[in-house]
Amino acid sequence: MTTPSAPVVHIVDDDEAHRQSLVFLLQTVGVRALTYPDATGFLSECDPAEPGVVIVDVRMPGLSGFQLQEELSEREYPAPVIFCSAHGDIPMSVRAMRLGAVDFLEKPYEPQRMLDVVQDQLREAEQSFAAHAERLRVRERVECLTPREREVLRLVVEGLSSQLIARELGTSVKTVDVHRARIKAKTEAESMGTLVRDVLQHSVSV
Repeated sequence: MTTPSAPVVHIVDDDEAHRQSLVFLLQTVGVRALTYPDATGFLSECDPAEPGVVIVDVRMPGLSGFQLQEELSEREYPAPVIFCSAHGDIPMSVRAMRLGAVDFLEKPYEPQRMLDVVQDQLREAEQSFAAHAERLRVRERVECLTPREREVLRLVVEGLSSQLIARELGTSVKTVDVHRARIKAKTEAESMGTLVRDVLQHSVSV
């Protein structure tokens, strides 16, 4: 079994001096960092399966930091996002937080404050990426079902018995039980109960 790599910090900023200074700071505590001069380069090069934290500037050529944050949200990329900008103000930081950023630091940042935030979020990243990977696995299992099987599963998730599902769908209890058996087999679930738990826990649409 492959051992997961330690989370990496992605630094997205058009200021090369700032990127290198931040890399050096993170190296002092053994944190691996990768740098990108713009958002497009980061989006094309980063590994979406590798746990990471993103430190991004607000104003950059091409996609802005906010646009990058929105793109990451659309891609369901679960990395914590930290803004670091020389142009920060209260409305800007509020916008970042509303979009899901975990912090907004102003340049020049206080080095220890940056290290504290990054190290906290590296721990969060390991958990969020693990949860995201599990959610994708549950989603893939559900997507292998036929439309009728998904309909039956949806009603099971809602708490309906086979008798009530049969009445809802205008079919027999025996047919519903056949669907339930197929659902369990296709998704390789230990039981319908564990499948329902996984669907609910990871907010997977059925």
